Amino acid sequence: MQLFNTLTQQKEEFKPIVPGKVTMYVCGPTVYNYIHIGNARSVVAFDTIRRYLEYRGYQVEFVSNFTDVDDKMIKQARQDGISVAQLADKYINAYREDTAALNIKPATLNPRATENITDIINFVNKLIDEGYAYVVDGNVYYRTRKFKDYGKLSGQNIDELEEGASQHVSNQELALKEDPIDFALWKAQKEPDEIAWQSPWGMGRPGWHIECSVMATKYLAPTIDIHGGGQDLEFPHHENEIAQSQARYGQTFVHYWLHNGFVTVGKDAEKMSKSLGNFITVHELIKQVDPQVVRFFLASTQYRHPINYTQQALLQSKETLNKLKNAFDNLSYRHDDAINGQDDRIENKLQQIINDFITAMDDDINVQNGLTAVYALAKLMNEYAEYQYVYRDTLEKILKTFTDWLMIFGISFQKQTELLPDDINQLINERNMARQQKNFARSDEIRDMLRERGIILEDTPQGTRWRREN
Repeated sequence: MQLFNTLTQQKEEFKPIVPGKVTMYVCGPTVYNYIHIGNARSVVAFDTIRRYLEYRGYQVEFVSNFTDVDDKMIKQARQDGISVAQLADKYINAYREDTAALNIKPATLNPRATENITDIINFVNKLIDEGYAYVVDGNVYYRTRKFKDYGKLSGQNIDELEEGASQHVSNQELALKEDPIDFALWKAQKEPDEIAWQSPWGMGRPGWHIECSVMATKYLAPTIDIHGGGQDLEFPHHENEIAQSQARYGQTFVHYWLHNGFVTVGKDAEKMSKSLGNFITVHELIKQVDPQVVRFFLASTQYRHPINYTQQALLQSKETLNKLKNAFDNLSYRHDDAINGQDDRIENKLQQIINDFITAMDDDINVQNGLTAVYALAKLMNEYAEYQYVYRDTLEKILKTFTDWLMIFGISFQKQTELLPDDINQLINERNMARQQKNFARSDEIRDMLRERGIILEDTPQGTRWRREN
């Protein structure tokens, strides 16, 4: 398996630290609002990667944090007239509901920053002891220039960073720092009512970057296999995580850095973000659109590529899912009349499609090429469903393969078990009789009557099937 490592800017063979096991950390949300589609893209991308690793036999320990103390959270809590903790609880619960609707597999652990204050303080103290950090008026800053590889992940030049920092940092903060590019590990309390914890440097709270360094190394290890997040986190967040973690432990922090592309909006492909005000929350979207359609839309583009959000793209995802569902139903319908044994010719075709799927997905989780194999399998399913005789072992292998693959994309189809009301069953039976008698006018009339009631009939060589209109 090959993964594109942002640090080296090339695909590399994936070799986990412990064979058969993967440690994976993905930056979670700052919980001051509902997640939007751009946030969900990252969640879906790394859930898909995790699911594929598990499909390939790896045991994945997956940690994704909640940033539950932050400048934005303090501001929002004040506006809402509630505490930061209450705000965090509200939007963590909303996050869990919205991601469950998108069929995101729960993380092994979702630690919260506020649950790890003691560990954060100890981590910062260690950096001070090693000379990587210094205290000014209750604030603690990281000496960026002391870390010799700073900027390597994002390809930043440290002298250019100094010039940019001087333009964007307030004069008050510049006066506190030894160097404009130094960043905060701990922030002194500004107002008496501001959320804060006691520390060796006075009342204050952690900076954003230190939280992830502490939680990744505490709950996984000082060196982990995969660290993921959106492209916008490469700098400064992930760059600062590397500087903190490697200064603290003196060893490589992450072997493979993976970053997902943005969701863009409109013909100008503008990045979706809360700051630009062009976002659509998952919370609202899934009230209007089937969550499986949203999930498939987000999962069907290779994780490093951007996705342009449009209504047409959602509609296309819905149509594709309907075709895949029909293929699943077509072959599932033949299960009861399948005969024992296997069809070697069909199974040979199945194995070739499986090989194509694994080859595609092993190439940096290339889901577009992987879906080509999924569509090829759906075509085989439709063809096999039309055979006069189907073999049970082969049918079950195909259905299991199809189900396993769709679950990588977060999609699950269930075999139809719903019982129709007696009057609808009676109409279907009457239509079957009319077709046998070649009374096609009555047959068409009944079909149209049922369509008006949301029941779609499909005539197959094995009999008439029905489904609910989507």
